[in-house]
Amino acid sequence: MRKQAQSIAFSALLLAAPTLAAAQGDTAQKPKSERSCFRAQDIDGFNAVDKETVDVSVGVRDVYRLTLFAPSPDIDWTQRIGVESRGSSWICSGIDATIIVPGAIGVQRYPVTAIRKLAPEEIKARKAR
Repeated sequence: MRKQAQSIAFSALLLAAPTLAAAQGDTAQKPKSERSCFRAQDIDGFNAVDKETVDVSVGVRDVYRLTLFAPSPDIDWTQRIGVESRGSSWICSGIDATIIVPGAIGVQRYPVTAIRKLAPEEIKARKAR
């Protein structure tokens, strides 16, 4: 009988847990998501930071830093690149994009592993160099 009472009490706690979590979630403030997206066709310039990092300009004031899966030996001297979006026209994370670079041995494709929007201070520092 005692085990049965413990089992019922435990079951009641399990059933109440989602309700308690939801109630606590309503009062706790959630951090604002900093996720920002852009479309490949809105890119109007790029700058190779190094062989694995590319900054792309989107519009007048937005710059996104793209980290490539593998080093691109041609990215630092090429005059143009292509950015292909996968899944939809919006690029929100690394899995959504591939960089296309023309090179001496033909066109090379580099999956993007990470995307980060640069802060205004980072953009100013980048322009100062």
